[in-house]
Amino acid sequence: MKVALVACYELGYQPLHVAAVAGRLRERGHDVRCLDLSLDPWDRELARWAERMAISVPMHTAGRIARQTIDVAHAERPDLPIAAFGLYAPVLSDVANRVLAGETDEAVVDWVEGRVDDGIVIHLGHGDAGTGAAVPARDLLPPLDRYVRLAVGGERRVVAHTEASHGCAHRCRHCPVPVVYDGRTRIVDAESVLADVTQQVAAGAQHVSFGDPDFFNGVHHALRIVRAVHERFPDLTFDCTVKVEHILRHAEVWSELADAGCLFVVSAFETVDEATLTRLAKDHTAADMGRAVELLRSLGIEIRPSWMPFTPWTTLDEIQGILDFVAVHDLVPNVDPVQYTIRLLVPPGSLLLDTPDLAPHLGEYDADRGCYEWRSAEPTMDELQLELAALVESHVADGIPAARTYEAVRATCGLAPSGRSAHGGDARPHLTETWFCCAEPTEAQLEPVSLSPPGTRGA
Repeated sequence: MKVALVACYELGYQPLHVAAVAGRLRERGHDVRCLDLSLDPWDRELARWAERMAISVPMHTAGRIARQTIDVAHAERPDLPIAAFGLYAPVLSDVANRVLAGETDEAVVDWVEGRVDDGIVIHLGHGDAGTGAAVPARDLLPPLDRYVRLAVGGERRVVAHTEASHGCAHRCRHCPVPVVYDGRTRIVDAESVLADVTQQVAAGAQHVSFGDPDFFNGVHHALRIVRAVHERFPDLTFDCTVKVEHILRHAEVWSELADAGCLFVVSAFETVDEATLTRLAKDHTAADMGRAVELLRSLGIEIRPSWMPFTPWTTLDEIQGILDFVAVHDLVPNVDPVQYTIRLLVPPGSLLLDTPDLAPHLGEYDADRGCYEWRSAEPTMDELQLELAALVESHVADGIPAARTYEAVRATCGLAPSGRSAHGGDARPHLTETWFCCAEPTEAQLEPVSLSPPGTRGA
C-alpha cells in the first residue's frame, strides 16, 4: 500500500508520532512517504501518489492545520481515504474518514491494512507501548538540524525528541490528555526509548527532550530511562515535563537527574489564583510553585513554567499576579512570551464541561477551531487577551527579546517595570521554538497549505 503520512506541528521537534507509524508501516512492507508541513509546503503530488493518507494531530495547533490539509487533499482527491490520528484527532471527525486517538501506532496500521472500518476509535491497548515495535523511521523526515535547537550560552545544539510514556495518571480538568486516557498511562519499554535516542544521537543530537505529558507518572521507569541514556551517552543533556506536585513529592531524585544532565524542567503552573487552580484540579498551590523553583534551582536545574492566564474567571489582579510571580522568582528569562496570552481551550469531552462554574460562560461548539466558545465574566479580559496575543505575535515575528516583550506585557497590564528583565536570560538553557501546544496558531502557521510554508524553524 502507498501510504502518505503528514505532520502538521509538533512543537518544533522532528515529529515522533509520524516517525513511529512510518517505522511500523515500512516494517510491514508498505511504501511510505512523509511530509512535515511545519517545514515544507504542501505537495500536491503526494495526494495523487497515495492510496491512503494519515495526518498526525497531537495538539491544538496541529488540529487547526490538519483541517486545512484535509480540505485541500480532498479537493484534489475526493476519493482519497484520510485518517487523523493523535490526541486532537477527534475534533476532525467531521472531515476525516477515520479518527484514531490514544495508542495509535498499531491502530493506523490496522486502518491501512483494512482491518477496521471508518469512524472514531479511541484505542488504549494493554500493557507497555512500543514493546517489540520498529524503531521510528526518522530517515523519512527532514534531518534534525532543520528543527528546534537547544540554546545554552552561545551554543545552538541539535535536539532529539522521544517519549518514555503516553497518557497521564492525573485528570486536570482543562487538559486534553484525560479526555482520551482518562487517568491511564502506557509506558514505552526502555529498549525502544534507548534505540530511538541512539539513532538521533547518530544523526547529530546533543540534547534530548522527553515529551511525556508527565515524565514522573512512572518515576521509577523515568529513572531507568535516564540511567540507561546517561550510561550510553554521558555527555547528552536533557529536559522533561513534570507536575509541580511530582517535583516536590520526588525531591530526592533530582540530584541524580541533575548529575545525569537535566538542564531544565517544563511544569504547568497555569495561574497564581488559588480558586482557579482548584477549579482545574491542579493539586498544587502558588506557594508550591515557588518551592519547586527553589528546589530545582538549588541543584542547577531551571524551571520553565507554562501558564494559562485567561479563563472565564480571570481578573486583572490575577494576570498581574502571574507577572509579579515571574519577576519575584527571577523567571523572566524562563517564560516564552506566548505563555502570557494562553486562553483556555475547551475541546469536545473536556472534563470542564460537567462543572457548574463553566456553564454560565459557555457558548457554541466551533468545529473550525475544534473547541467550545466561551466568554469571560469580565469582558475586558477577553479584550486584553486579544491585545496581548497581537503584541506577542508581533514581537516574536520581529525577533524582539523575550525580556523586552515581558516588560511590554507588564505595561499593557498596568504594571510598572519589573527591574528583573536583564538577569541572566541568555545563559539559561531553553529551546528555540517559542510557540506552545495550547496557543492559537499564528497567521503564518495557518497559511493555506497550497502556498509556501511559514518558514524553517530551529536554527
